[in-house]
Amino acid sequence: MRRTRVALFAALPLVGRLWLFATLPLVILPALASPAHALVLRDMLGREVSMPGLPSRIVSLVPSVTETTFALGGQDRLIGVSDFCDWPPAARAKPRVGGMINPSLEAIVALRPDLVVGTDEGNREETFLQLQRIGVPVYVVHARKVSEMYELIARVGELTARGDAVASLVADIRHRIDAVRAKVSGRPRPRVLYVVWPDPLLVPGRDSHLTEMIELAGGQSITAQEPVSYVRFSVEAAVARAPEVIVLADHSSGASTAGRAAPEKWQALASVPAIRAGRLYSVDLSILHRYGPRVPDGLEILARLIHPEAFR
Repeated sequence: MRRTRVALFAALPLVGRLWLFATLPLVILPALASPAHALVLRDMLGREVSMPGLPSRIVSLVPSVTETTFALGGQDRLIGVSDFCDWPPAARAKPRVGGMINPSLEAIVALRPDLVVGTDEGNREETFLQLQRIGVPVYVVHARKVSEMYELIARVGELTARGDAVASLVADIRHRIDAVRAKVSGRPRPRVLYVVWPDPLLVPGRDSHLTEMIELAGGQSITAQEPVSYVRFSVEAAVARAPEVIVLADHSSGASTAGRAAPEKWQALASVPAIRAGRLYSVDLSILHRYGPRVPDGLEILARLIHPEAFR
């Protein structure tokens, strides 16, 4: 029944779809009642998500979920992904549904998903509400700590019927993270400034997973006590905290200059210990920004920047 409603919606002209959205509270709320045989799961925010059974048609709006799905071998259930889901290369062949902040609801509905997986960091609640109003269940993931990453992997394994592959994947990730921790153990912890975005200057705060990554890599984030996940910062404030290592996450690719780290702006700050010691790094660490199976790769890169002597 729900798939029939979705197919009918996809067949409507644009004007008809807009009219339907405008009347959603009146038209479809009664259809959202869960059947007695429904599978009811709780997502990582504790919300109940009701489905007829395990989903066989999943749209992922989250790069880490997409990567995890492939790593677990559940990619056949993945029928659509966000524009940012670019790993592994095979993920790029999946139908695209737009960005994380502004995915196309029409593109999602046209794929007839059983479930959409989103995140509370990167997707809008409005997107979730709109999907739920048209009868598409939404499962929200949340991960800011390594322990939550392991839980995310287990949740994806459950959703994709690949629970049998979870233990080996988690064990491999644990092993590689522990190997990095062992290499930097007992060494002095230099003060690290990690720049997530150059302009406006954005840095990780207390609740960011990047703060934990810096600690695991043997450093001490100078912005670790900021009371939010990510905070706008000033160069003056950064200089005042005398970082000994500066890592600029470079988001530019190809001909694009968006998110370019611009290290030359920092090199002029001769009074900063990191600049005096030649410890200013500009590197693509996008893999570290995704809580998925490639986190150990990013962690090792970061640890090599902070403690190169440990990897000689």
